[in-house]
Amino acid sequence: MGYRVLQVKLPTNYTDDDIRLILSKKLGLSDFSYQLSKKGLDARKKNDIHWLTSIVVSSDKLSSEEYTEPKSIPIPYKKRDKTVIVAGSGPAGFFTALVLQLAGFNVTIVERGSEVGQRSLAIQRLEERGEFSPQNNYAFGEGGAGTFSDGKLTSRSKHISSERLYILSEYVKAGAPKEISYMSHPHVGTDILKIVVTNLRHKFLKNGGVFLFNTMLEDIVIKNNRVENVVCNHAELQADYIIFATGHSAYETYRMLIRRGIQIGTKNFAIGHRIEHTQSLINLAQWGKESLPGVKAAEYRLNTATSYGLPVYTFCMCPGGYVVPASAYPEMSVVNGMSYYKRDGIFSNAACVAGIHPDMLLGKKCTASEILDWMDKLESQFYNYSNSYVIPAVKAIDYVNRRESKEIPFGSYRLGVKPAPLYTMIPEIVSKALSEGLTNFSNKLKGFELGVMMGLESKTSSPVQVIRESTGRCIGFDNLFFVGEGSGYAGGIISSASDGVKCAISIIDSL
Repeated sequence: MGYRVLQVKLPTNYTDDDIRLILSKKLGLSDFSYQLSKKGLDARKKNDIHWLTSIVVSSDKLSSEEYTEPKSIPIPYKKRDKTVIVAGSGPAGFFTALVLQLAGFNVTIVERGSEVGQRSLAIQRLEERGEFSPQNNYAFGEGGAGTFSDGKLTSRSKHISSERLYILSEYVKAGAPKEISYMSHPHVGTDILKIVVTNLRHKFLKNGGVFLFNTMLEDIVIKNNRVENVVCNHAELQADYIIFATGHSAYETYRMLIRRGIQIGTKNFAIGHRIEHTQSLINLAQWGKESLPGVKAAEYRLNTATSYGLPVYTFCMCPGGYVVPASAYPEMSVVNGMSYYKRDGIFSNAACVAGIHPDMLLGKKCTASEILDWMDKLESQFYNYSNSYVIPAVKAIDYVNRRESKEIPFGSYRLGVKPAPLYTMIPEIVSKALSEGLTNFSNKLKGFELGVMMGLESKTSSPVQVIRESTGRCIGFDNLFFVGEGSGYAGGIISSASDGVKCAISIIDSL
């Protein structure tokens, strides 16, 4: 069998027949198999938007060409008597648990929320009646925050190619579309992610794992640099290894660990708002037309330096998506974005935020506890503006000109918006940097100033960072690990899951 790797330009609405015809002409063959290995949209020229692809062709009639199949991580199985407790069932927690289980460990996942079906019902009650559940919301519950998001599977982290391949292959086996293995900007959407996390849980349970839902890890008992007991709301548990993967919204977990002597410092993070547009406006700006056959919806990623010394950028852009109430705690207000696999909603949204260090916000060298308290206060103030989950909003052009909007022209946020001087509700240096950033973005993407700025976006990343080894092991402890976004070393589904996989492999290798 011979192989050939070809770079092929395809129309946006190509078919299998189109690919076969092009490959047949290039190779002079009629009998061959092919597989897409890379696919990305090239929209640099609006009159020539197309897919750029890399295709692996195989045929008995091809002379052999050097081709190396991408390799996933090896997981050596051995029956072991070691036990593991993983706190949190998001990407980092679940993939730490899964890899250790497949390597022969006895693994228990402790999840403060419910399985995804019950979680979905709680979120429905929040959006229909304003009833907030501390147990099940957009931040907490099976699958973590990523389950109710756009489901982006991209990552800018380096040196995780084998981990990424393994994670994506597990997602495909669990029901994700095969395209995520070759798309340059893969995503699955919240509708498919709910199916994926459910199927992954079934696999974990079938292999003998234990999943404790509605179980809050409240404290740990430490002796001689080891965690001896884990105190939950229903029972005390013991294990050889304790792994925290609680996400960056679990502030009470941070505070408990600080009390118990785990070293946690501060780091750069970002705050700002969600900006929403009609999807047709974004399509027109990016493609020169309101729709494009074969492509769901146009995306954007914008960044700029500002005269205030703060970078301003967009993050977690949700094409055809919805703005959602993403607070982790009652009577606090935070927003995020979510979309479905088809990305067929009439709006798009993205975080529009400024990067900043906690010391700058507090005007002094601050501790992890102090920035957590500051964040709690800010999120409470946004809730108190309407004394509900109705969020403050202002037209982007009015935000730039520091004036209130008389009305908000549109919005996907189901709990309602209220016109407000949003630019006065966050620190002045942040709002001024955002105003400058919005002006710059309007020069890059036509019509950007016609968007609406909404609510508080404060959870793009964690303002604190656990002092740990690259393996995830907390400094000064033998069996305590912290992985994923909550550790401060990862961001997004893939990098968080990869952080968990690396932690699991390091534990396996240590034995």
